[in-house]
Amino acid sequence: MKILCVNAGSSSLKFQLFEMPEERVIIGGYIEKIGSPDSFWNTKVNGQKIRGEKVINNHTEAVQVLIDELIKHGAVESMDEIKAVGHRVLHGGEKYSDSVLIDDEVIQSIKDLTKLGPLHHPGNLAGIEAMREALPNVPMVAVYDTAFHQTMPEENYIYPVPYEWYEKYGVRKYGFHGTSHKYITQRMQELLGKKDINIINCHIGSGSSICCIKEGKSIDTTMGLTPLDGLMMGTRSGAIDPSIIEYVAKESGMNVTEITNILNKKSGLLGVSQKYADHRDIEGGMEAGEHLSILANDMYVDRVVNYIVQYFVKLDGKVDAITFTAGLGENAREFREAIVNKLGSLGIKINHDLNMQYAAYCDKQEGIVSSEDSSVPVYVVPTNEELMIIRDTYKFVQ
Repeated sequence: MKILCVNAGSSSLKFQLFEMPEERVIIGGYIEKIGSPDSFWNTKVNGQKIRGEKVINNHTEAVQVLIDELIKHGAVESMDEIKAVGHRVLHGGEKYSDSVLIDDEVIQSIKDLTKLGPLHHPGNLAGIEAMREALPNVPMVAVYDTAFHQTMPEENYIYPVPYEWYEKYGVRKYGFHGTSHKYITQRMQELLGKKDINIINCHIGSGSSICCIKEGKSIDTTMGLTPLDGLMMGTRSGAIDPSIIEYVAKESGMNVTEITNILNKKSGLLGVSQKYADHRDIEGGMEAGEHLSILANDMYVDRVVNYIVQYFVKLDGKVDAITFTAGLGENAREFREAIVNKLGSLGIKINHDLNMQYAAYCDKQEGIVSSEDSSVPVYVVPTNEELMIIRDTYKFVQ
């Protein structure tokens, strides 16, 4: 059975076609700069990347490129072979604690929640509507980034602001990267051979969040009402003193929207280093002795450590594993080591030689990187959000 995964952003569309239940990827691709004159796409078939270019004005045209690529490369003979489509959707609010079949009510709820996901929902919606138009009789499933975190207890998701803000406006912590955190939880259940696991999962990439998982369920996470909260990231500030916004508005003449845009797109590693949003570039700056690159890296490490320690206490020290995943978590070996080295007072220790063997570009991608006498095992586990989306979609088809 062939099931398609679609992850549509504001100007991009990522796709993978899976053969189920084997969970085999047949073809995948990434369409970029939708709406720009220099739009292009890369399609990966049989380990080869094939690039194409033409003007793609909107998501409807992007979906047509997707369809053309599937047929051109022999992934399908006709679109009738696709039995379902799974869509990543950023925000499910409190309404959705699991994935759901897409109907008109779900479409409306995604529109209603755009106020909480203004950067992501327009693209998510455009991708869904374009796919529904192209494949009107194929069941489609919304897989929400927030759903996994709906198990958080009230004391962890309510903010210390007037309670009526929650009642009237839905102001609370929702959490994100739930699809990734859910995948890592399931994978660690397999690796550890038990269901009720306690882990601290560090999803560290251009966007980053840490999740505290108790007995296989999310009980706390670093992102909040929006993905801006929590850790500093590539271009996001993470948690800051909220009075900074009013202060900078008065000092600069900028309005709240302009400042929030800077906090989302020009802060984090980019804001501190004044040069680099990508941690690989930060590493280059560190090697060149650039003070601000060193500072940005040290701040990032410190904030990751702070949350790990907080969640360690929240789990009463009964932690089955600390896991690193996503771009930096899987690949930035020195960054991982710097974090674990700061956890030494908890008895958590890294094995330098082992740690240096694990990255996407190394022979080993998944496994333990801690020393034998570490109080908590530390794992590197590659995430696979697309597979999680496909698994949830396949459940509905079944």
